[in-house]
Amino acid sequence: MTQSAPPPAEAPRWPAIGALVFGACVIGFSGILMRLTGTGPAAAGFWRLAWALPLLAVMTRRTSGPLGRPTPIALLSGLFFALDLGFWHYGLKFTSVGASTVLSNLAPVVVTAFAWIFLKQRPGALFLMAMAVAVAGAWMMGAARGAGAPVINAPLGNLLSIATAFWYALYFLAIAQGRKSLAASRLMFWSGVTGAPLLLISALLFGEQVLPTTSAGLAACACLGLVHVAGQGSIAWAMGRLPTSLASVVVLVQPVVATYAGWVLFDEALGPLQTAGAAVALGGVVLAQWASRPDPRLDAKPR
Repeated sequence: MTQSAPPPAEAPRWPAIGALVFGACVIGFSGILMRLTGTGPAAAGFWRLAWALPLLAVMTRRTSGPLGRPTPIALLSGLFFALDLGFWHYGLKFTSVGASTVLSNLAPVVVTAFAWIFLKQRPGALFLMAMAVAVAGAWMMGAARGAGAPVINAPLGNLLSIATAFWYALYFLAIAQGRKSLAASRLMFWSGVTGAPLLLISALLFGEQVLPTTSAGLAACACLGLVHVAGQGSIAWAMGRLPTSLASVVVLVQPVVATYAGWVLFDEALGPLQTAGAAVALGGVVLAQWASRPDPRLDAKPR
């Protein structure tokens, strides 16, 4: 009986890093598309998942066979992502974009703490500094965007945005755990099956506008589905190959893309503080990747 060759000690990290950056860039457009749907906050999240499900089903069947049954971790990731989308969208409704950007991007802090305590992924001092730099950059961008912006209920919106960081962190950890046994498309499919009805029920309970009223709104809903498959799908794929804490920091590329997309598409003001914040955030992402790289000396010498 012929034995297959043993797998390499560690797969190259750069394809996963590239997929993670690509996914973060793609989902940077989700907030803009949400604004164009013409639906309520939770309804926009529902359409994002509903349009993505057929694509994810086709991808799963082609790459790993029948859809099968959902695992508990897939259902849990769907619950966390539905909570993340719902809280984030309503946070954007009640508070300024800047405050929501700042508070929701505290997710890497929560992810790193959870990974340290429960997954035994202890970060080094340089990585912690890189994470602080990246979050500080996101804060600078958010503070600049929030200047003078009208708000409906700032305390409520800020609280919802803080909760967003918590739910997104739990989603990240659930995806990281699920990727140990499930393909990315299968995990994404079943999490969508879980999250979509929860968001639809929330939209109906809050009396939201569920159906888009224009063709542009319908197109935005469809594009949200594509963004979800390409963006979150790439992130989920990369999560199976990278430390959880590193992945949570790299996705801070998202607010950088969202800020510049708003500048290009909606002529939103882009001041010096935002530009500096983008540079700081990206610098922190690069530093985090460098700080978390494997030490070749540990692989060269058995211990």
